[in-house]
Amino acid sequence: MVAIALRAPEEGALEGVYQAGDAEQPLGALIAPPHPLYGGSMDSPVANELAYASVRAGIPALRFNWRGVGASTGVASGEARDADADYAAALAHLAETVPGKVIACGYSFGAAAAIRAALLHPRIGRVLLVAPPGPLLEPGALRALERPTLILTGADDRLAPPRALAAEIEDAPHARLDVIPEADHFFVAGLAELGRRAYAWLAPGGTRSGSGTR
Repeated sequence: MVAIALRAPEEGALEGVYQAGDAEQPLGALIAPPHPLYGGSMDSPVANELAYASVRAGIPALRFNWRGVGASTGVASGEARDADADYAAALAHLAETVPGKVIACGYSFGAAAAIRAALLHPRIGRVLLVAPPGPLLEPGALRALERPTLILTGADDRLAPPRALAAEIEDAPHARLDVIPEADHFFVAGLAELGRRAYAWLAPGGTRSGSGTR
């Protein structure tokens, strides 16, 4: 476990787990969990799967709990401003640990936070999103990322439906949408396939495998 200091010292710290990658790997992956008011934590199977895929690809991974979740201090909040402050604190922590670019990752509510962070922070070089819900996204946000982006969603996801996401990244050559068969928003089915596709994209050369919808 690691303690991630929040920007305001009186706010305390977030609970995190750092998993080392290859010794010579300059990159790092930052993984945000789903909604804190609906049981979202860094122990989410999807957050774990992303971390394992990253480490398997040699990239160290940091996942964390939102404020008020687990051992993180504060009161759990579904507000974007609080999520952004938490994500920024975790990003600053990881940026002090790895010398290179950070891959912003997130699942559901955490995916929306990862997008907002990527639009603000030049240290973020790639983006990996799992099931970003349309209502939480600003129009045009995915097209505005302008850096290699992988979006994974389930074929049966009603909160992040493939057709809507495909429309959002139309004419966005930096972005690719992979649809996991038989999976819904919670990936009770399709979790292993999600991990396989995340690993294939994170591994060396993975981002050169094309854009569009698969």
